[in-house]
Amino acid sequence: MIRWFEHRQVYAPSRTLEASGAELGRPFEDVRFLTSDGVSLHGWFFPANPGSPRGHLVIVLLHGNVGNIGRRLHFYQAWLELGVNVFAFDYRGVGRSEGRPSEEGTYRYAQAAVQWLRAKGFAAEHLLALGKSLGGGVACELALREPIGGLILQNTFTSIPDLGSELFPWLPVRRINRIKYDTVHKLPRVHVPVLVAHSPTDDLIGFHHAERNFQAANPPKLLWELCGDHTSTIEDGRAQYLAGLEKFLRDYLPVAAEVRTEVRDQRSEKSEIGRQRSEVRRDGPAQPPTSDLSDR
Repeated sequence: MIRWFEHRQVYAPSRTLEASGAELGRPFEDVRFLTSDGVSLHGWFFPANPGSPRGHLVIVLLHGNVGNIGRRLHFYQAWLELGVNVFAFDYRGVGRSEGRPSEEGTYRYAQAAVQWLRAKGFAAEHLLALGKSLGGGVACELALREPIGGLILQNTFTSIPDLGSELFPWLPVRRINRIKYDTVHKLPRVHVPVLVAHSPTDDLIGFHHAERNFQAANPPKLLWELCGDHTSTIEDGRAQYLAGLEKFLRDYLPVAAEVRTEVRDQRSEKSEIGRQRSEVRRDGPAQPPTSDLSDR
């Protein structure tokens, strides 16, 4: 009975999709992919606008505990306006994904999602894990298990025991709890840029959770205040929300990507020069090698 109650409080999935990805009126892929234990998951991939300077970046949504990907189209639309790709998928037992959700399961589902994106050709450092509420716990663990480029915690708790103790103060939550999602104690081991976005008027997960998560995170990091309650981020403060994401992308992700690209180009250039010089030594006198930097 205790385990049943705990599971019901943490996971409230819906099998019925409230909407289709086609309702955004733009190209998208209806995706099926497998987890490491052979479970079939369902998701939607929305490509960035053609020619977007951020077309190499992907926001990977790890959504909250309620509903499925069909009830979050307003978020996809907002993120696509930033010029990035968007990949949203459902956990096991949610929407059209098979099975039954669990903590370890959600971690494996997230890994399968980023592995699918890497197989599609996206570099690991260009994948941004955005965890909303419960999904923040999934996204944080993902950052420890797989290489990614950034972590976004949106209206996320420090841990399930912390939140459960606040929501059910009459229960010995910390003694009987088994589902952890212990984000605050994992963040010190995460070494990618972190955005903690949270509303001071969140009516479910208090702002002090965001403050503790932010304190635990390594730099570079950004704490951004949102508007509205736990579920009205877009409705009550769309511009404020997008401004925080824009600042995070502008200040952290482009610089990191450019530095890595520059390093790879320099290494490639040195390797090519070294190869040409080796050929000069073998073949006798020749013109000094040159490097064409016009397209770098």
